[in-house]
Amino acid sequence: MKSLVLAEKPSVAREIARVLGCKKEHKFHFEGSKYIVTWALGHLIELKMPEHYDPKYKTWRLEDLPIIPEKMGLKVIRQTSRHYKGIELLAKRTDIKDCIIATDAGREGELVARWILKKLNWKKPILRLWISSQTDKAIRDGFKHLKPGKQFEALYQSAVCRAEADWLIGLNVTRALTTKYNDPLSAGRVQTPTLAMIMKRETEIQKFVPKPYWTIHAKIGSIHTIWERNGEKRIFSKETAEHLLANLNGKKGTVIKVERKQKKEHQPLPYDLTELQRDANKRFGFSAKKTLTILQKLYEHYKLVTYPRTDSRYLTADMESTMFDRLQAMASGYKDEIRPLLSNKGKILSKRVFNNEKVTDHHAIIPTEEPLNMSQLSTDERKLYDLIARRFLALFYPAYEYETVHAVFDVNGETLTAKETIVLNNGFKTVLGKQQDEPENRNIPALVKGQSFAVHQVEIEEKLEEPPLRYSEADILTQMEKFGLGTPATRADIIERLIETEAVERKNGRFYPTKKGKQLIELVNDELKSPELTARWEKELEAIARGKGNPEFFLNNIRKQTKRLVNEIKNSDRSYKAHNLTGSMCPECGSFLKIRSTKEGRLLACSNMECRYSKRKDPKLSNRRCPQCKKRMEIHNGKAGVYFQCRRCNVVEKAEEKKTAVNNRKDRALIQKYSPKSDSFGTSLGDLLKQVLEEQQ
Repeated sequence: MKSLVLAEKPSVAREIARVLGCKKEHKFHFEGSKYIVTWALGHLIELKMPEHYDPKYKTWRLEDLPIIPEKMGLKVIRQTSRHYKGIELLAKRTDIKDCIIATDAGREGELVARWILKKLNWKKPILRLWISSQTDKAIRDGFKHLKPGKQFEALYQSAVCRAEADWLIGLNVTRALTTKYNDPLSAGRVQTPTLAMIMKRETEIQKFVPKPYWTIHAKIGSIHTIWERNGEKRIFSKETAEHLLANLNGKKGTVIKVERKQKKEHQPLPYDLTELQRDANKRFGFSAKKTLTILQKLYEHYKLVTYPRTDSRYLTADMESTMFDRLQAMASGYKDEIRPLLSNKGKILSKRVFNNEKVTDHHAIIPTEEPLNMSQLSTDERKLYDLIARRFLALFYPAYEYETVHAVFDVNGETLTAKETIVLNNGFKTVLGKQQDEPENRNIPALVKGQSFAVHQVEIEEKLEEPPLRYSEADILTQMEKFGLGTPATRADIIERLIETEAVERKNGRFYPTKKGKQLIELVNDELKSPELTARWEKELEAIARGKGNPEFFLNNIRKQTKRLVNEIKNSDRSYKAHNLTGSMCPECGSFLKIRSTKEGRLLACSNMECRYSKRKDPKLSNRRCPQCKKRMEIHNGKAGVYFQCRRCNVVEKAEEKKTAVNNRKDRALIQKYSPKSDSFGTSLGDLLKQVLEEQQ
């Protein structure tokens, strides 16, 4: 008898099969003496769409809403139905005794597998492979310690609740808004409050009225100081600033206070996904989606890091014994940093990182025991791995120790202050390097209370208050984490969804709401805009996953909420005007055309939702990059053939003709048969046959 192993992706299935010795490769599976390894392609099963419950729902009508099935059904995704049938045939084999779920060890991974098994009407035992890295050792150890499937029943119920809640609210509210206002308007329980936060910041910026203010700087002896009163360094009256300037110039400054404090900064904890996405955005400008994509490759393909989709920054106590092996595996890329750590037997100095109670489904993201080969990694992969590696290495270094010096001077009744930081032990910052927010040292000499110095170089500096910055991706992730919007695994997709639906646009790393987004946030229910409501839902889902919540109670509330939200939209008297309408008319139905921005450039699409007419407004963008500005070049088809053009730089490049590869086995045999010893005539099959015919004449 054999076990059916169900992985999430072909690449993971291939690795598991290799480790388990399943050498027979088939179209939909790998087979060995004890195991049959198959895979999903992401989701193979999804919730039924409205039209599967009733064909009338194919047409979107406001009067049909809300659509709330009594019991949600499942269906096979059409594009991957052949692969599902392949798994179905395996499941019917009489020599299979149980199923080992080997999908991603998280909520969504559990859902992928369980829905497949539910659709298969699986009755045999279920086991769970639960691992945090894809190394051979982790896979072997995981199969030695398989967990019973019942242990993850609550996690599956939480995943079902999340999926059904998103279907009920997202689908119904989106259909209600779209049909009422005759424009594609997307809303959801996570994306809408995220858009509301971006919109709130935009409102703050628009309402901001800048005020001028002044600061006063002076040198007292050799020390740089700044005027201060009750902790405030800004002066909002020019007259007051000028009066102070006159009052300070040429006077004596007396030391009234010198405060020295020795401080210690502990090693930072390793990364969870959100913190890593935040740092990668700040340091390299990576989007959350890009960071997750690269991280997934480091985890699955290279096996260099542990499970990415984690919300914990701690490690379990039993992992302490693996630290030496992890350091050895990294040594080729970090020789100088790791050499002293190996001589110390890989002892972690930051003991607080080991905390079983703060590890949820997965521990923090750290390097694995897989040997590092930096030359295999792309530039972006190296950047991200380096962030993870250095944060991990910091745990082995001592704390950062420094002394702060705060000197206070009295100058003619006014207070001027100076601050300095003196590094005593660079500690873990040796491996992390200088951080952007570190203060620069200024040499304050030894001071004694009562000492006096001449005041000189008194300067007044005028500045203007600045509005708050628009959110960067790092800021958005911080806010989403603060309010519990989404999970580490879903936040990147939520941000990308807002861009795809044209509610916001990304410019120079900052998020700007579009005209469509500004109108949408006015139309959406106030309740749905509240991050507190969504955060409460996420807490309930987490409680269900821990076995402490009631799935039925949660979904009943979601159904009630859906009815209320849809009725609010139906009864709303608010108006909406499509921001992208043009003066051109659709040649098929006579409605106005509107401009839509896509990844391939701008399209002209009919505003009538029942009409499918569209045409390209801008030339199609290719994947060819301009050699000067690095932007994607337009692709054109002219008299001389296909060419690429960058209008910005006035660069034109001709497309190279693709050489047809000889893949057919018979063609390769013919080439071998008729190839002359001299290859001067050519190597294509057509040329060779032509040569043979000429020789026979």
